[in-house]
Amino acid sequence: MAGRGGFVEKAKPYIAMISLQFGYAGMNVLTKVSLNQGMSHYVLVVYRHAFATLSIAPFALLLERKVRPKMTWSIFWQIFVLAMLGPVIDQNFYYAGLKFTGPTFACAMSNILPAMTFVMAVIFRMEKLDMKKVRCQAKVAGTLVTVAGAMLMTLYKGPLMELAWTRHGAPAHGGGAEAPAAAAISGRDWFLGSLFVIIATLAWAALFILQTHTIKQYPAHLSLTTLVCFIGTLQAIVVTFVMERRISVWKIGFDMNLLAAAYAGIVTSSIAYYVQGLVIQKTGPVFASAFSPLMMIIVAVMGSFILSERIYLGGVLGAVLIVAGLYSVLWGKHKDTQEKEADAKMALPMASSKQDGAGVGDDAECNTGNGVMRSSSGGRGAAAAAGSAV
Repeated sequence: MAGRGGFVEKAKPYIAMISLQFGYAGMNVLTKVSLNQGMSHYVLVVYRHAFATLSIAPFALLLERKVRPKMTWSIFWQIFVLAMLGPVIDQNFYYAGLKFTGPTFACAMSNILPAMTFVMAVIFRMEKLDMKKVRCQAKVAGTLVTVAGAMLMTLYKGPLMELAWTRHGAPAHGGGAEAPAAAAISGRDWFLGSLFVIIATLAWAALFILQTHTIKQYPAHLSLTTLVCFIGTLQAIVVTFVMERRISVWKIGFDMNLLAAAYAGIVTSSIAYYVQGLVIQKTGPVFASAFSPLMMIIVAVMGSFILSERIYLGGVLGAVLIVAGLYSVLWGKHKDTQEKEADAKMALPMASSKQDGAGVGDDAECNTGNGVMRSSSGGRGAAAAAGSAV
């Protein structure tokens, strides 16, 4: 029985992360359906983060009432910028890119996040490189391969891939008319959509750079997420009033638009934040981020069946490069984590012998404290407000 219990305990992180990928995939598909039906992505951002705030605020008020740090102007402005980077810039550009391209493409492009975060960490001197070490070489090479994949997906569309499941949505009746969701995407829309997703991912990476600093000063994770979502909702309302002059865009009923907003806010912001936070705390961010390509595969299948989404050769080739680059970066970070843990174990007996510091910090040249999974404030995937590593 003890062995069985140990197996279940070890399997929990795997089950949790696989379940979350299905949750994220559902969000992308539901959002695409809602956008196809004419919902403004500006309004969707507002409703999504309103749902996220309402669903997570009670837990923050109850569970962190005794540990919540005092609010200062410095912390407030950091939260204000986090809200601007996440709910406003990231989500609006991502939804715009999703509308112009498709859920499979947008998910694939989002896998450039670890590479972008790594580059920004180097720029802001949060990560030092020693190119003599293989793990640092792997991260640099993975970053270059990931960027190459993103550029390929952006600049090369290629021929349509005639796969078995992509023909599923083709209408059987005569005339050859295709479903609206499967309509061909123009080269201009393809390029604009790619650019929007890249900007969104850049904002996402910047969010983690700043979040790493903020979480040290305001370590109440649930409260921080609630504040970011709440302030982001207010900012998104202002942006929507500027960009959408028609009052009718705010109208929402018991339809797909409401489902998309509620699902994204509750499932991929609130629930995902909590579950993924537990997984990262137990296994580390490298383990959690390694599951992100699974979402792309799930979305590709779901998008093909539900949306009759077209898949092009350029997207497939670019996705392969991005995933390869992603795992190269993650492998380097995994080696960082292993060396850090080994150094920490070596430091314990030395510390007891009053020989502090010997052997500790060897891996500083390759370590950083940024996150690879989007926090609930940034929304596509919620996560690691606990300041995780690239």
